[in-house]
Amino acid sequence: MCGIVGVVSNAPVNQLLYDALLLLQHRGQDAAGIVTQQERKFFMHKAKGMVRDVFRTRNMRSLPGNCGLGQVRYPTAGNAFSEEEAQPFYVNAPFGIVLVHNGNLTNAHALKAELFSTDHRHINTESDSEVLLNVLAHEIEATTRGMPLRPRDVFEAVRKVHLRVKGSYAVIALIAGHGVLAFRDPFGIRPLCMGRSGDTWMLASESVALEGTSHQFERNVEPGEAVFIDLKGNIHSQQCAANPVHNPCIFEFVYLARPDSVMDGISVYQARLNLGESLAKRVISTVPPNEIDVVIPIPESSRPSAAQLAQLLGLPYREGFVKNRYVGRTFIMPGQSVRKKSVRQKLNVIASEFKGRNVLLVDDSIVRGTTSKEIVQMARDAGARKVYMASAAPPVRYPNVYGIDMPNPQELVAHNRTVEEIREIIGCDALIYQDVDGMKKAIGSLNPTIKNFDASCFDGIYVTGDITLEDIVRLNASRVGGDESQEETSRLALPNHED
Repeated sequence: MCGIVGVVSNAPVNQLLYDALLLLQHRGQDAAGIVTQQERKFFMHKAKGMVRDVFRTRNMRSLPGNCGLGQVRYPTAGNAFSEEEAQPFYVNAPFGIVLVHNGNLTNAHALKAELFSTDHRHINTESDSEVLLNVLAHEIEATTRGMPLRPRDVFEAVRKVHLRVKGSYAVIALIAGHGVLAFRDPFGIRPLCMGRSGDTWMLASESVALEGTSHQFERNVEPGEAVFIDLKGNIHSQQCAANPVHNPCIFEFVYLARPDSVMDGISVYQARLNLGESLAKRVISTVPPNEIDVVIPIPESSRPSAAQLAQLLGLPYREGFVKNRYVGRTFIMPGQSVRKKSVRQKLNVIASEFKGRNVLLVDDSIVRGTTSKEIVQMARDAGARKVYMASAAPPVRYPNVYGIDMPNPQELVAHNRTVEEIREIIGCDALIYQDVDGMKKAIGSLNPTIKNFDASCFDGIYVTGDITLEDIVRLNASRVGGDESQEETSRLALPNHED
């Protein structure tokens, strides 16, 4: 999961890119980068850290130009991350191209070997984004063959990229002296939208980046589509995939995206309200509402679901945890020990909301169980008589290979465990999960044109159709401590989904 943005304007864009990255900070807190172009020359600054820490006044002054890209990043390979892997990435031929990418290539290893042996291109990092950039550069070079670049050449290159690259990818690239190219994988797994303010065009991962910088949302980039904005602001677009389908990542709506975003025609906030409504029905079947004194959300993504659930059950809704906003989101912190240590630094209880009460804690999802276990104990320490827990998402049972940091089944508390076994680990008195069909209906009802979602971490169905157990073992091997988990991964059973 990363946040990406691209801008073409007739005025300097450095401040605009910075402001957009602040609005996308929730999508990645590990590194940030901006590149701009002036007179065919690229100016770049990137480093590890939050946006406000990476960019100082001197850095902003060194980013001139009227078009550019930006990215906020979190790594999907444990905590093995070097500063060289911060984006954007740059390649000097053909034309000079810089690129930012949100997603994960599932065939990056094979592509890297192919680029070296056949395309004679060198990859200098472990990042799949550098692989993707070089595939794109090679296809543009093969299409243009030394001739001037035309929009149709760009679209032909993207068509060839789709044929070679597997996995999830939302991409924005800046081609020196020509313009900004954006494209999305044929399944539309990762989000990408575009908006306008006067003569300025912006592309971004979420609509909140557009609206928060006074741009009017125009539309989403469609699965498989490529959009090319030349330096004069002219828009060119073309469908570049043979058989595109729309399977957006459902975890974006559950947790990743900001609630004030609209993604693929679905309000994230309304999606979470709907999840709360569906979850309320599950709670009733497990714990009688008269045995619950108060509903308390675990900040922050779960608040809409918890509020809707409380209203439907006729129960008081209270804030029982205060969040320290200066501690990063524990889900996207690389390394289990870092996540565990940060929970109590991140949250503090309001003891009066717990003392002597039966509390229902509502979370957006339960991934590793580390945070949930700590929070349940915090509630008990504050004097709660009973602690029930409800998850607005189903059990996370399978690895995610499309760009979310949950590829190791050994880390997933629900992997190969029953709900009762998970409840015992977390330590709550009752555990209620959303069901997969209920989740898909709750969110899918907001845009009936979307017939399916990527919900692979919940149902084990990988929408790209190319993921095997061997692929998951290989992906885990690239993670820190990956070798230790390969035996566990080899016992992973993917569901049969031939239908």
